[in-house]
Amino acid sequence: MIEDILDEAQGKMESTLSVFRDELSRMRSGRASTALVDRMTVEYYGQDTELRQLASISTPEAMQILIRPYDKGAIRNIEKAIQMSDIGVNPNVDGENIRLNMPALTRERRLELVKFLNRRMEDNRVAIRNIRRSANSDLQDFEKEKLISEDDRKRGETDVQKLTDKFVEQIGELGAAKEKDIMEV
Repeated sequence: MIEDILDEAQGKMESTLSVFRDELSRMRSGRASTALVDRMTVEYYGQDTELRQLASISTPEAMQILIRPYDKGAIRNIEKAIQMSDIGVNPNVDGENIRLNMPALTRERRLELVKFLNRRMEDNRVAIRNIRRSANSDLQDFEKEKLISEDDRKRGETDVQKLTDKFVEQIGELGAAKEKDIMEV
């Protein structure tokens, strides 16, 4: 029973960490990254489709993203989707390809990104702590229903806390690495 609660809590915490990793990969840093655009949705024949399904995406230079649509008819829709997004880059269309030349980040923009990063880190820490609270609540309910003893509940809460500490630390490490990447000139 306690193992089930721990497994469920760990699964939820891993999911939260996975979403945070994905979010970090899409956050702009000092160099161009295909993750900025690969999950961008583009209207394609009336359907919202991820850009990575419509084109090959690469970074031929450190500050440039090259998008090669499989269907040349999708170029206008891809260009429109990029212009409507919040990445702050105007696409350059050269007939068959779309190039995104990433401007260098200003110091102010870097600091804004770090503030945003810190907010997202705290949001994810709170999510991990909420999972802990839910697991501890389940343990207390099991104790009230006489399914586990008080000692088992305390042991379970200790294990849940160890899990929580581990995942909060991982969020901190990922955030610190991303902050270093953002502030790197």
